[in-house]
Amino acid sequence: MPKHAEKRVLVHSPQQMFDLVADVERYPEFLPWCLGTRITKRDKKRLDADMLIGFRMFRERFGSHVELDPEQHRIDVRYTHGPFRYLINHWHFLPHAEGCEVDFSVDFEFRSRLLQKVIGVVFTEAVHRMVRAFEARAGEIYGPPATAEQRPNPAISVK
Repeated sequence: MPKHAEKRVLVHSPQQMFDLVADVERYPEFLPWCLGTRITKRDKKRLDADMLIGFRMFRERFGSHVELDPEQHRIDVRYTHGPFRYLINHWHFLPHAEGCEVDFSVDFEFRSRLLQKVIGVVFTEAVHRMVRAFEARAGEIYGPPATAEQRPNPAISVK
């Protein structure tokens, strides 16, 4: 039953990070171990998706239901089918003086004890790599972080 929760501040806006994580179709372009995605149902506030993941000899497809809340910049993922007993994943992007605070959590358990043991060994590193992949993708799409000299000084008003 690996669990991981993490908060970090990124220089991108809550809307930018929400849009990036909600763009499930693009995951195979940058997300480690994501070999493919397919959206099976979509509307403005939810989508159902299948994802093919692979790591070494392990290859599995699983489905999830994704609730999108663009007003609150929140994404909640619930497992629907595949190799897990359960999988729950949450993203929340909160305004921060330097961009946004990303509040991320994931909790899952495989049906197979063998898979659970194998993945459990590399779970923490895998999650860190996944979070770093989203951060790097944000830099590619939205640009690198501004240096202190490039950031506007809110104490100085421009007329």
